[in-house]
Amino acid sequence: MENNVFEEMAKRYDTEERIKLAKVIVKEVKPQLQGAQDKSLIDYGSGTGLVSLELFDLVESILLVDSSKQMLDVTEVKIAKRGISNAKVLYADLTKETPDLKADIVLMSLVLLHIPETNKILQELFNILNKGGKLIIIDFDKNDQISHPKVHNGFLHEELRRLLSEVGFTSTEMKTFYHGQGIFMRQDASMFISSSIK
Repeated sequence: MENNVFEEMAKRYDTEERIKLAKVIVKEVKPQLQGAQDKSLIDYGSGTGLVSLELFDLVESILLVDSSKQMLDVTEVKIAKRGISNAKVLYADLTKETPDLKADIVLMSLVLLHIPETNKILQELFNILNKGGKLIIIDFDKNDQISHPKVHNGFLHEELRRLLSEVGFTSTEMKTFYHGQGIFMRQDASMFISSSIK
């Protein structure tokens, strides 16, 4: 009985569009994890794990962190079903609390746009990373068609690069890698990947 509830929930979150977008993101992130078999990864704002559960075999361990208990419940069912032994979930909101976390890699996929205080969360993630660690951000390029009180309308590369360097990251590589129709609040948009070293 319980499984059905989770499957319904998963269906609600894992829409066809989201699954499609996650596949595009996974493909872009994989090269970033070359040689990371001995590294720990935190997926912050992991949702139902659509991205990071496709990366579990490239790293030593994955911690999926999200502030939605329901999404993490769905994630746990997926982990169990697929028998993934190196993935765990943590219910936390780093904008409100700072659990004592450490990782070699932090991944944040389409999450930054939902967080009002960009520099505050970047600082938190910087603090979580081990020295030499990597922050991978995937998000939307700035898009003036979009205006929403709770969401950034994407990011300018130069601006985000400046914030990352102010927080303390030593180098950042950034590029736009995908253009899609109706992918950002029903508007056409492009996504970038940013990779910063602590």
